Amino acid sequence: MQFDWTYFFSLFTYIDFWEASLLVVQLSVLTWIFGNVIGIILALAKQSHFKTLSLIVSTYIWLFRSLPLIVLIIFIYNMPLFIPSSAEWLSSPFTSGLIALIASEAAYIAEIHRGGLSSVNKGQTEAGKALGISFAGIQRIIIIPQAFKTALPSLSNEFVTIVKLTSLVSVISLSEILMVGQRLYTQNFKVMESLLAVACYYVAIVSIFDWMIHYIEKWFDVSNKKTVSTSDAEIESSKIQQTYKATPTYSTGATPIVMLASVKKSYGSKEVLKGIDLKIKKGEVISIIGPSGSGKTTLIRTINGMEMLNDGEIIIEGNSFLTPTPTGRPGKSYYEHIHRIGMVFQGFNLFPHKTVLANIMIAPMYHKHGNEQEIKNFALSLLHKVGLIEHAHKYPHQLSGGQQQRVAIARALAMKPDIMLFDEPTSALDPELVGEVLKVIEQLALEGMTMVIVTHEMQFAFKVSNRVVFMEEGEIKAIDKPSLLLKSRDPRLTQFLSNQQHALSQIEDNNVPS
Repeated sequence: MQFDWTYFFSLFTYIDFWEASLLVVQLSVLTWIFGNVIGIILALAKQSHFKTLSLIVSTYIWLFRSLPLIVLIIFIYNMPLFIPSSAEWLSSPFTSGLIALIASEAAYIAEIHRGGLSSVNKGQTEAGKALGISFAGIQRIIIIPQAFKTALPSLSNEFVTIVKLTSLVSVISLSEILMVGQRLYTQNFKVMESLLAVACYYVAIVSIFDWMIHYIEKWFDVSNKKTVSTSDAEIESSKIQQTYKATPTYSTGATPIVMLASVKKSYGSKEVLKGIDLKIKKGEVISIIGPSGSGKTTLIRTINGMEMLNDGEIIIEGNSFLTPTPTGRPGKSYYEHIHRIGMVFQGFNLFPHKTVLANIMIAPMYHKHGNEQEIKNFALSLLHKVGLIEHAHKYPHQLSGGQQQRVAIARALAMKPDIMLFDEPTSALDPELVGEVLKVIEQLALEGMTMVIVTHEMQFAFKVSNRVVFMEEGEIKAIDKPSLLLKSRDPRLTQFLSNQQHALSQIEDNNVPS
């Protein structure tokens, strides 16, 4: 049998094929959009701490991934036989087919999104939490955009699958592309010509949308975005606004801004913090030193609720801030006061999908601390303060480690906190980059910012601190002014400080303040 090329090409002007193609596009796009919306909700619910919710969602995903789509389409289309009230909607083949496709695809897409969500570093959630952003806000602003970028190639493939699966709706007499082709070749027996035309229509639809999704992928890829130079107006406005007014100098009689009372923290049977008592006064700088595994990082992470307490209490200016809870999650008082505590992490934890300026503006914008222009001006002034105003429109990956950490400091300061926490802020940096970060922290100390710093930089700790805390095995073994601590006869402290002989000699040469 000879292939009829004339007939084949005539099918590309056949109106029924174009109408069927439009139907396939509508079904595919609506399924992909609603499947993604429902899928991301299912993925988040599956990772929920609420076991019942997680179990229900896991069951849904298991069931709808197991059911053949053709069975689901026929079942939903015939639902009015059992539930007559549903006839108004489900008697329409298009509606029935769309619901079946969405119900099935949402289960597959949920697993794609779950993989994307799992790929986002835990530090991103902690950074959002430290900025006082709610769980929903963290997911919407920080986690989902990053997860969606990771999942996009797989979601692109899933769209192709959806386009091909639309051919199954022909079982409920919905006139899509394949059904039009079948109708033609049963009339004229030109099977190959009709099916090749069907294939061309499907390939055209997939190719067009594949290009569109590829464009979206490029848009999400910040490495492909051109960096916008900081304008002269932005540089000028960064110099005008005063970022911080000096707070009162530390006084031994000052009321504690933060107080830890018998704080305990355990991981399983291992007790990491063994009843810590500590008062942090306004304008005071406290450095926490000690050997690795002594509980320093755990202590500073409990102060702002990154780690929940097993016992004890943390109080902010007389207000209960953090106590143990049955759910293992912070109570209402935590969210009322968390904005008063700024946190700078060891690993920076900048949001990679946002520019430097957007990173600093994100929390004030979320909490509505002014209009956008006011917040932008303040953010620019903070960048000027840390010496990075020229990099305002760059992305984190375009900065050095020291620059990223200075941005992290500016981001924490943007919330105008009462106290700043630093968790080994220089440990992830190359030695030559340490100085630029310590210089910024030292300037904050001179301005009267209340700070708690976990550090291995002995010279820096003894230089800027009002008090130094020595920790070991989850306990505070010694706490005093730097000059007095250096004279301590505690054998374990003496041994620890002797291991820092080079740093100590520099400390003594620089005359530690008493």
